[in-house]
Amino acid sequence: MERPEAEEVNFIECENMAGRKKMSEDFEANTMDSLVDMPLATIDIKDDCGITDVPQVNLERSEENEYKDQIRKKKKKYKDYQPNYFLSIPITNKEVTKGIKILQNAVIQQDKRLAKAMTGDGSFHITLLVMKLNDDEVNIGIDALLELKPFIEEILQGKHLILPFEGVDTFGNQVGFVKLAEGDHMNPLLEIAEAAKRTFQEKGILAGESRSFKPHLTFMKLSQVPWLRKAGVKKIDPKFYEKFISHRFGEEMLHRIDLCSMLKKKQSNGYYHCESSIVIGDKNGGEPDDAELVKLSKRLVENAVLKAVQQYLEETQNKHKPGDGSTVKTEEADRNGTDNDNRK
Repeated sequence: MERPEAEEVNFIECENMAGRKKMSEDFEANTMDSLVDMPLATIDIKDDCGITDVPQVNLERSEENEYKDQIRKKKKKYKDYQPNYFLSIPITNKEVTKGIKILQNAVIQQDKRLAKAMTGDGSFHITLLVMKLNDDEVNIGIDALLELKPFIEEILQGKHLILPFEGVDTFGNQVGFVKLAEGDHMNPLLEIAEAAKRTFQEKGILAGESRSFKPHLTFMKLSQVPWLRKAGVKKIDPKFYEKFISHRFGEEMLHRIDLCSMLKKKQSNGYYHCESSIVIGDKNGGEPDDAELVKLSKRLVENAVLKAVQQYLEETQNKHKPGDGSTVKTEEADRNGTDNDNRK
């Protein structure tokens, strides 16, 4: 067989490379569509073919194999991206949590089978970012969280970020959530989410979702109870929460961000296993959480001990002061004893 002319080779090779690029793009699009509910990392996929306006000539077999290996690795990377950690904004304001429990009870009263689908007490939170961390990457994630704090402080400029909750909605009638009301708080929250994604990705961590960030507070999820579908419960009926469509649940001040595990055993209070946390500003005007109560108790004990020690030292020092009556009487007795000895 005769070797094709140079122009034919260039055309065929460019067409093949374009085909590979199309396959890569189709794979990425199909992955995004089929896993729309699964968080995916936001990773820029560059064109490994290096196609330019001037077609490349004589693509070596080794380069083709290298290209195939890179595509295979990227496919595997997407396939293996199952988030197991997340950044959580804990919801601790009792006004908000009480309102959510009332909402949950109202839904359960209409269908008791949904009780198991409710988010457990103590687990209420806003997910800021999801990610995949291997065991040897957890410390890297902790470092990224600590590095995130100054970026957040720069965004907030010393101001408190108040998050108001109002109304109820669902994701595809499968996940029920309390909505974050619209307002001036949205822009800084979105900036914080973007800063978090950037900070973790710069550390080489697979983090982020394919869909845009939509802050929400989940109160129930049908996927938590697989047998519900077999029992005929395939969606959350809007009539279950219609009385709460415009309900105001209260406000939460952003005071802490936690790096939490999705898979590890939850804490005794129902909250997720927490690897590390950063505190944002001072939590004034809100209800103290368990960690704050422990710190407060320790401070009170330390202050009480310190006060007792200071009081003891003051009493001890006062006994030896010249102005003290007992000291004067002792000195007079000593002098009288001396005079009597001289007379003898």
